[in-house]
Amino acid sequence: MERQPKPSLSHECRPFMHQSIRGHFLIASKPLKDPNFFRTVVLIVEHNAEGAMGLVVNRPSSVSVAHALSEHFEFPQNDEVVYFGGPVEPTALFILHNSQELENSAEPVIPGLYVGNSPDVFQSIVRSAAEGDRSFEYRIFSGCAGWAADQLDGELERGDWYHIPAPSEAFLYEDPYRFWSKSLRTVSVTNQLFGDNEVLPEWN
Repeated sequence: MERQPKPSLSHECRPFMHQSIRGHFLIASKPLKDPNFFRTVVLIVEHNAEGAMGLVVNRPSSVSVAHALSEHFEFPQNDEVVYFGGPVEPTALFILHNSQELENSAEPVIPGLYVGNSPDVFQSIVRSAAEGDRSFEYRIFSGCAGWAADQLDGELERGDWYHIPAPSEAFLYEDPYRFWSKSLRTVSVTNQLFGDNEVLPEWN
C-alpha cells in the first residue's frame, strides 16, 4: 500500500471580481470536466482584486484526521477524515471551525465560521472535540483551490460555475456525496423565486 505524505501546517495559498463572492458556494456546472472540480461545491474563503481562494467541501478522503496530524501532536483516534480542499498546496492543512474565541481578530467566512491553519488552532479545536466538547464544529482540508486575478470571473462568465450564498456552518453535517446535486437544486429554486425562469441544463 502506497504511503501518503503527511500534510504540513504551513501554506501560501492566498492568491475581484467586480463584486466579491466571499462566503458563497461555487457549484460546478455539469459541463465542467476538470477532474479537480467535477461535481464539486467550493466554499470561497477569500476573494479580492488579487484573486480568490476556496475549499472543496464535498470530497472526503480516506486519510484520518489522526493520521494527518500525527507528526504535529497526539490526540485520540476518531471517525473524522480529512477532506480534499483543492489541488493547490495539497500537503497544506486548513480547518473550518466555529470558534470565535480562537479567531477573535479574524472575519468569519460566513457568520459563525472561520478558516485557520495555525497549529494552536488545530490542537485546541480537534483535541477538545475529540474529548467530547460538543461546542466545537470543524472540518479539516488538505490543499485548497486558488484563482489568479480575474480568473474566477472568466470561469463564471463562461458558465463553469453557479454561486449562491453559503447559509451556515450546518453544511458541515451534509452528506458530501449528495451535496452537489442538492446545491444545484437550490440554485434552480432560487432562480425561479427571483423571476429567472432559466432551467439549469443539469436538470434537462
